[in-house]
Amino acid sequence: MSELTALVIGATGATGSELVNQLLEDNRFNSVVVFSRRPLVVKHAKLTTHIVDFDNPQSWAHLVKGDVLYSALATTLKQAGSQKEQYKIDYTYQYQTAETAAANGVGAYVLVSAMGASANSWLFYPRIKGQLDNAVATLPFKQIHIFRPGFLRRQPDKIRPMEKLGIAIFDAFNKVGLFKSQKALPVEILAQKMISVLFKPAGSQFQVYSLDSIFDL
Repeated sequence: MSELTALVIGATGATGSELVNQLLEDNRFNSVVVFSRRPLVVKHAKLTTHIVDFDNPQSWAHLVKGDVLYSALATTLKQAGSQKEQYKIDYTYQYQTAETAAANGVGAYVLVSAMGASANSWLFYPRIKGQLDNAVATLPFKQIHIFRPGFLRRQPDKIRPMEKLGIAIFDAFNKVGLFKSQKALPVEILAQKMISVLFKPAGSQFQVYSLDSIFDL
């Protein structure tokens, strides 16, 4: 593949912003198109940003055209304000964009999910993540890659308080050889892997990557 167009939602978050930066520096991509609720700070000749209303996808659906859609949209219950609003951001907006991309002929889809995602979970957050994983798996993309990282080692200005505490705890355990399967994943590495999977030798159309397999890619 060469001269690809990457589409991105969730570009203002920790993973999404790092992903956009790496895509802009990758010569295999000649265009990066971001769909966002607010402008990006970064400027680049390869970058096009569309400020969109995710509640009105019909108004921008015709713009969702390219080679791969990266979906890194996410929020917390505190940021969203209610489970209803969190569901809208973490499930509805992402599924509608993925569905539109598939209908427009986008060939590949890469989603940032979460460790423990399961549609049968009794916990709200992993349940909606699992529901989204299952829903996008039915869409007619040629490639679907779902990443399920644990704690993310974010940029200092984007790290969340509970993540900071969790990372500190697991770092301490990791130093004595415990919980190696739950070590924090730097967003820089996650973004690298999200790009590299597109260029692997042809394999299964549908792949889910746990934390261990992300590091092994």
